[in-house]
Amino acid sequence: MKSIVRIAGLALIALAGAVQAQNLSIATGGTGGVYFPMGGGLAALLSKKVPGMTATAEVTGGSVANMQLIGTGKPYIAFTQADAAIDALKGQDKFAGKPIPVRALAVLYPNRMHVVSIEGTGVTKIQDLKGKRVSTGSGGSATEVFAFRVIEAAGLDKDKDMRRERLGVAESVNALKDRKIDAFFWVGGLPTGAVSDLANSPGVKIQMIDIAHLVPEMAKKHGNIYIKDVIPQRIYRGMSADNQAATVTNLLAVHQNMDDKTAYAITKALFENVVDLVRVHAEAVNIKLENQKTENSSIPWHPGAIKYLAERGVKIK
Repeated sequence: MKSIVRIAGLALIALAGAVQAQNLSIATGGTGGVYFPMGGGLAALLSKKVPGMTATAEVTGGSVANMQLIGTGKPYIAFTQADAAIDALKGQDKFAGKPIPVRALAVLYPNRMHVVSIEGTGVTKIQDLKGKRVSTGSGGSATEVFAFRVIEAAGLDKDKDMRRERLGVAESVNALKDRKIDAFFWVGGLPTGAVSDLANSPGVKIQMIDIAHLVPEMAKKHGNIYIKDVIPQRIYRGMSADNQAATVTNLLAVHQNMDDKTAYAITKALFENVVDLVRVHAEAVNIKLENQKTENSSIPWHPGAIKYLAERGVKIK
């Protein structure tokens, strides 16, 4: 009898450990962007489709903050831009001297850099930011990293040539409406809810600033992680033409120490239930097996993801 009780007790302890190990947090971004709603959708998907797993989405400062959360070693899944991920891996820029062993589970969707103003500010091209009040993104966001690189490529000084604020996209929109800033940077999927809110505001005509011509200059210093892209005129009400933009890839990332079975289960659940995320945000249509390529991730792939992708005929080197 004692043996039976002991075995039952050990089984309960093992089960409790398994459930605890499967409680995951998903590091997303601010409420006005795409990471947060998509992260909420992913949390619901994983909690439903992966036995024993409970996932919750957290509001964060964005990619840089998310990589720092991964670095704590706690059970996090993170949305991140490829530029922030490689900086974290190499211990450079905002991660100087503190490398984080981050690994990719999936290539998600393209993140377009929005440089946004409105009529009446005098901002119609990137050089017009000189002397203006500009939000370059919240602290802890990859928007800020990307924005600084755009500003540098344009031949401007982020500290001397503008009065800089560090606001998230929702706060930036409100500040621009109130004429407290003249323009803001934001990196996100299409459409971004907060930017749509600005474009649909009465008495406001949105002004999207072209930056695609700066991509070659950025590539000289940072490599080919940024590409020329377009934000179509139809995306935001009041755009006078397609916006010639710059894009960086989004990744789903984890710590290298996540066990292979968990990483495999997350990757499998994601790719076999993408339709659930499409219902949350249209950008999820870009989460495709054919986009899972070695060169599309700035960081190494997790072995669990490699195993699942190999089963689907996708070979990662």
